[in-house]
Amino acid sequence: MVRCHFRDRKDTLAASFRGAIFDVDGVLVDSPHEKAWRESLRELMESDWADVRDRTTWSPEAFTSQVYQQAMSGKPRMSGARAALDYFNVPEPEVRVTEYADRKQAMVIRLIEAGDFTAYPDALRFIIAVKDAGMLVAAASSSKNAGLFLRKIRLDTFASEHGIATSSVRPGTTLLEFFHADVSGRDFAHGKPHPEMFLTAAEQLGVEPQASFVMEDAAAGVEAAKAGHMAAIGVARFDDADLLAAAGADIVVASLDEVDVAALAQGKLAKRGR
Repeated sequence: MVRCHFRDRKDTLAASFRGAIFDVDGVLVDSPHEKAWRESLRELMESDWADVRDRTTWSPEAFTSQVYQQAMSGKPRMSGARAALDYFNVPEPEVRVTEYADRKQAMVIRLIEAGDFTAYPDALRFIIAVKDAGMLVAAASSSKNAGLFLRKIRLDTFASEHGIATSSVRPGTTLLEFFHADVSGRDFAHGKPHPEMFLTAAEQLGVEPQASFVMEDAAAGVEAAKAGHMAAIGVARFDDADLLAAAGADIVVASLDEVDVAALAQGKLAKRGR
């Protein structure tokens, strides 16, 4: 059983990193989750919930990427739905949350099946380099849809198209198969910013938390990593570098190409050329 203790801020640096834990949405994949949350709420406000629309602060323009990143990103489905309803002051959120979450889930599956997502090339280059360097890799996402994305991404095709010479990618390898462990979509007792998910991922890898680092694009995920005595790389794909730094990220990058993979063997998170 995983023990989950929140940490103080005095980290003990690892002699070397042996485990890398990846969030999926926003780190590995440009997923349609944000679009599905936004559009499903719009559908409800323009149909079944039209009678309460004027009592909310919602409008199509008000549901911005910043709202998604700050209020919803990284949270389990029901928590994300409730966060959005609370943010827009939707009446009786406890009654409406399941309907919203279910509509969003149906929409996101349709978008995934239609191929309405892309993998981030920098993230694929990085995960290949990390595994080639001898580290173990795990996927850890709150999303129950993470596997749908990961099994559609062919790493062998990517490596071939980008001229990447690698010993860890075999013909036919999908991103899902590439991981040594995957704890995505499990019903954990605690969601982020609690560290339970990341501690479970480290345990599955057989790596101590202090010898693990986490890639996250959400402040709650960074806080979860730090609470679990892990190093954290904040991936600022949007205009949120300050939020990730404030959450305690050891380094913040706009692209994982910026991370010095060689420094990881010395237990350091550093940007290339520094």
